[in-house]
Amino acid sequence: MSDLKTLSSMPGTVAAFQFDEEGRLEDAVITDDVVIDRDTLDLLGHLCVANMAIGAMQARGWEGMSDVKGFYPVQGFTFVGLDWSAVSRGRQGVVLSNDKADFDAAYKALAG
Repeated sequence: MSDLKTLSSMPGTVAAFQFDEEGRLEDAVITDDVVIDRDTLDLLGHLCVANMAIGAMQARGWEGMSDVKGFYPVQGFTFVGLDWSAVSRGRQGVVLSNDKADFDAAYKALAG
């Protein structure tokens, strides 16, 4: 797992957070509390877990019904919003301001 302080230092990061297997917030570093709070990060953790489960189901189904492979296992989830977005991998995520977001860098940092 990556260090939340390191994740929170990436350009454009509003928050870095860690959640349990059910999505409950375990820890967070919030760099802009005007944009996001711990309750929202808790909800976002649940959103990440739910979407990873749905993505895994769809990827397994697609691979099972077609000759196309490489979708499973699903390792991450990105939620793109109007002003900010969230990238998660494993049990961690970052919230990024869209005007400064580097989605590839965030995903790679979460692999750490």
